[in-house]
Amino acid sequence: MQRPNILFIMADQLAASALAAYGHKLVKTPNLDRLAARGTVFENAYSPNPICASSRFAMMSGQRSSRIGAFDNAAEFPASVPTFAHYLRALGYDTCLAGKMHFVGPDQLHGFEERVTTDIYPADFGWTADWERRVEPYAPSQMSMRGIVESGLCVRSLQMDYDDEVAHQSVQWLYDQARRPDHKPFLLVASFTHPHNPFTISREYWDLYDHAAIDMPAVPFIPYEQRDPWSQRYYRLIRQDEHRVSDEMIRSARHAYYGMVSYIDHKVGLLLDALEKTGRADDTVIVFTADHGEMLGERGMWFKFNPYEQSIKVPLIIQAPGAKAGLRVGANCSLVDLLPTLNDLATDGKPPALADPCDGRSLAALLHGEDAARAGWVDEALIEFTGEGVYAPAFILRQAHLKYVHCEGDPPMMFDLQHDPRELRNLCRDGAYAAMAQGFAEQIEQRCQPALVKQQVLASQRRRLFLHTTLTTGVHTPWDYQVRTDASKQYVRSVSTTSTTATKAKARFPFVPSVPPDTPRTPNKP
Repeated sequence: MQRPNILFIMADQLAASALAAYGHKLVKTPNLDRLAARGTVFENAYSPNPICASSRFAMMSGQRSSRIGAFDNAAEFPASVPTFAHYLRALGYDTCLAGKMHFVGPDQLHGFEERVTTDIYPADFGWTADWERRVEPYAPSQMSMRGIVESGLCVRSLQMDYDDEVAHQSVQWLYDQARRPDHKPFLLVASFTHPHNPFTISREYWDLYDHAAIDMPAVPFIPYEQRDPWSQRYYRLIRQDEHRVSDEMIRSARHAYYGMVSYIDHKVGLLLDALEKTGRADDTVIVFTADHGEMLGERGMWFKFNPYEQSIKVPLIIQAPGAKAGLRVGANCSLVDLLPTLNDLATDGKPPALADPCDGRSLAALLHGEDAARAGWVDEALIEFTGEGVYAPAFILRQAHLKYVHCEGDPPMMFDLQHDPRELRNLCRDGAYAAMAQGFAEQIEQRCQPALVKQQVLASQRRRLFLHTTLTTGVHTPWDYQVRTDASKQYVRSVSTTSTTATKAKARFPFVPSVPPDTPRTPNKP
């Protein structure tokens, strides 16, 4: 069989609710709208862990983050854990990563044959959480409200520098792949850092929106004393008391964020256009998603690291050859479902045996309109959080329209997302729901073993904090990925055995075979 190509596009900190495909009336995303119209929109897709590295490692391995030790943004991703890049490479795919994946540790490939950019975040243990620092919540990455109070216009930003390079290298790689004579299937992961805070964007994207028309949060600021304990810790974690955030700052941050989303949409368009121009659009699986969401001022909260829908729900749009167009799936799912899904799509439903346990389930049947219930789909998503801002592992279990939140030492929370989508009524305070809440608590205890995970997290933190201190003493050998290119093999070089014209002709796409001269050349006579 001819295996489909796979283009996997990832945004960073993109809330599903900020896309037109998920009902936003203002945000302009024509390329993602086009993808949604041709593919399937998963309306209730969740991050496995609302923090960058943990979510990505769980997604790539198809395993819960606690199972592989991906506890926070400085947890090593073990080289011995198979990823979907390994499985697709074993199936004969060329595998390439462009952009952010926040791999921590000396293995910076994890199954990819090549990377065409470096990462944007550190690969060492410097951002390790520390649950033993209790006086004030410890924020190793030093997040703050500066990205909100200083939001707005820019001419250029570090994130634009990075994502422009990711888009350029991704498009170039697609053209280089199309020039190859062997026509092997490919996996290209193009992973951007927008619309992650700080919220700044250039005028061409800012001017897509009328500032006065920017919508404000649906749930206004909740005072500190009225917040749940997790949200109170998070308030201190991001030093929210350092600034008085005005309505104008909120509007400016949301305006910039929407512009950043449109910026990402433009990058998606460049990739889709490259597929069209190389004739690969019809035989390529296209996945668009994000690692976690963004609170965007709802409840007076920003960024991620917390259990509310804006933080944990992500966009997931999949277009696949032969699948139905314009489908919407309401069943709960998770990014851990992508590994078995890609394996299914790459093998026409005959995936290879997996080398490791898999916590995900294939979404492939749902792309063809199969009813989730009739397909035996268990309508649930399990989200974990083991980073900073908590002192014990947190588990969030959504089943059908109910969501239960467990974190040792905190009062439990349960929300009916069908009747209370803004999560304002904690049903655990209502005795009528006591039996239901107890059932959720028992499931989490049996399935997740919170006490055991807590021991594992604390032991991991102690090791990594010690190792980081040691490895940054004396000669420091960084793990950050270094892009290596061999200029002697680029363009026109003197070692080539072919003529300059022939060398350039080989790079023409589509390739045009040489045309023999009309008259054979004869040597000059004396």
